Amino acid sequence: MRPLVALLLFLCLGTGPAAADALESAGTDVAIALPIVAGGIAVYKDDWIGVAQLGVDTLTTVGTVYALKHIVRERRPDGSDYQSFPSDTTALAASGSSFLWARYGWEYGLPALAASQFVAYSRVEARKHHWYDTLASSAIAAGYAAIFTTRFRDHPNLYSSLDATPDGAMLRLGYNF
Repeated sequence: MRPLVALLLFLCLGTGPAAADALESAGTDVAIALPIVAGGIAVYKDDWIGVAQLGVDTLTTVGTVYALKHIVRERRPDGSDYQSFPSDTTALAASGSSFLWARYGWEYGLPALAASQFVAYSRVEARKHHWYDTLASSAIAAGYAAIFTTRFRDHPNLYSSLDATPDGAMLRLGYNF
């Protein structure tokens, strides 16, 4: 058991620049995977309205962040350029997690939120963004999800039944508000 724990700690903490590159790469991979997974969940639930809402959420979030990145001049912590604010990688991840939370509830949203915050952590640790760059991206994604995403209803609101009686039939209609 101890060797397994030591191996996991080594893989998680790593050593030196190679570990930082691996963390940054893992964060980017998760950022790309989150909207794809969110879309896969929507397709699995046969929720084509949700797929469209995810597309709108993702496009508006990434588009807003891209525009802000070229308007606001914020130097990256590593000094490489002046496109730190806000984080487009975190925005991509947060668009998927915010959609899942808004559309399907905390059961889907909480694990996705943890994954998107891992992306934010990886961007800060790689010295590509400040913590507030990633926070702004997450807030933009949550705002657009609140505006464009409606709650998923698995069952229709209209219910009906047809019962046979000795004198004929009875049709019942019900609607849940």
